[in-house]
Amino acid sequence: MPARPPTALAALLALVTVTVAVTACTAPAGPGAPGPAPAADAPFWVNPDGKAARAVAAHRAAGRTAEAALLERIASRPAAEWIRPDRPEAEAREITRAAAKAGRAALLVLYDIPNRDCGLHSAGGAPDGAAYRVWVDAVARGIGDRRATVVLEPDAVMHVVDGCTAEQHHGERYALLKAAVERLKRQPGVTVHLDAGNAGWTAPENLAEPLRQAGIAAADGFAVNVSNFRTTKESVAYGRRLSALVGGKPFVVDTSRNGNGPYTAGDPAENWCNPPGRALGEPPTLRTGDPLVRAYLWIKRPGESDGECRGGPRAGEWFDAYALELAGNAR
Repeated sequence: MPARPPTALAALLALVTVTVAVTACTAPAGPGAPGPAPAADAPFWVNPDGKAARAVAAHRAAGRTAEAALLERIASRPAAEWIRPDRPEAEAREITRAAAKAGRAALLVLYDIPNRDCGLHSAGGAPDGAAYRVWVDAVARGIGDRRATVVLEPDAVMHVVDGCTAEQHHGERYALLKAAVERLKRQPGVTVHLDAGNAGWTAPENLAEPLRQAGIAAADGFAVNVSNFRTTKESVAYGRRLSALVGGKPFVVDTSRNGNGPYTAGDPAENWCNPPGRALGEPPTLRTGDPLVRAYLWIKRPGESDGECRGGPRAGEWFDAYALELAGNAR
């Protein structure tokens, strides 16, 4: 079964993102320049006004110091910013400027491909291919010459592979992804990783040719385990097999919620949605000990709901009890 089925991205609906590059720069930063390269164990910008930070402040104000301390495990670490559909250029500019000012790179996700999520919780996306190209161009202009690592379109390739996306959209899907990679790579500080599913979804052999059609040759690499719970060990093994099939491209692993691996006790069709007993995984870092694994990242934003299941609020909203469980179970 898919370890990250289409609905697993519901929590990310409100925050569509692009992964931001970690390009090194040793020259002094001028106005709008990339600035100094971030440290390997603190590579990306932490949003001081994110939902996790607000939850910490609320608990402290109420005198719940233990809860606040737990949630600091989330609020103090960088999680991806998902670029929303309504103001892509302004939002990308605001995020990357704030990151550059802090001497960090931005971590972004782009999630607006037409016909995304096959009609499930995060269904929608750009109305057509022309609108999507305009949207991607706006994001790229907003990034400018600042550093950003972009994770491009979670599920987009996988839903072609698993048949979830209707066949008449396959050709356009590949063309749009390839064009998005090429457009983003025109920005000097951007690193792009195409989403490549997870270890529970399909065999790497089924994904190599689709990734080639989607532009992996021009991308910096690919991303695995986005919004899922597969262990880091399993995800790295999957990524290494896939890398060997696509020219040795490196990859990043989403470790945001994989500390206890996937949930297997419930209905397999619902195990993606706010599963109990999960834990935060490895903190974001560029120090992975494996030259093929470019980074461990928190691409899914831990603490935000997958959807209205197991007592959760709408997808993308803060789920305090779940966030406390993720943080409390972390090793």
